[in-house]
Amino acid sequence: MSRRSSTGWLAGAAGLAVAVAAAWFGIDLGSGDGAQPADATAADSTATSAVGSTATTAAGHGGGAATATERATGTDGTSAIETCPLDTLPEEAADTVADVRAGGPFEHPDNDGTRFGNYEGRLPDQARDHYREYTVDTPGLDHRGARRIVTGGEPPEDPETWYYTADHYESFCEIPDA
Repeated sequence: MSRRSSTGWLAGAAGLAVAVAAAWFGIDLGSGDGAQPADATAADSTATSAVGSTATTAAGHGGGAATATERATGTDGTSAIETCPLDTLPEEAADTVADVRAGGPFEHPDNDGTRFGNYEGRLPDQARDHYREYTVDTPGLDHRGARRIVTGGEPPEDPETWYYTADHYESFCEIPDA
């Protein structure tokens, strides 16, 4: 096999792997940016945007008035992370917060409450076991989907920080009132 044909085969296999992974996590690759789940709402994309100055509320997701978003910069120089009050997030996020505060039970016990590695580096650098992740259910999906809450600090039922991502760790907002 020539070098050119093996490179083409490898690129094709990589493309297929990306498409399968996107389908598994409910990511719509045809939306232009490829980062937003196909069933995400306006509140999901607005609340998790890492740029901009306000968070808005979509109908059915808490009904709270939009508030000015506070911006925070990590002491390690990470980019600013917007805040997103709990009432601006999908209602399933509040359910997940309640489950975390109660110490479970969790719908996905093999995954929820496990260490989140912050491999993408989108959250402030912390010790290895600082962050934990929890699934925020997405109605209509038969898998975990892309939405998560990531907490930081101890104890697990009352962590120091709470973050939300609608796009499987591509962007986060901090939940100040969880």
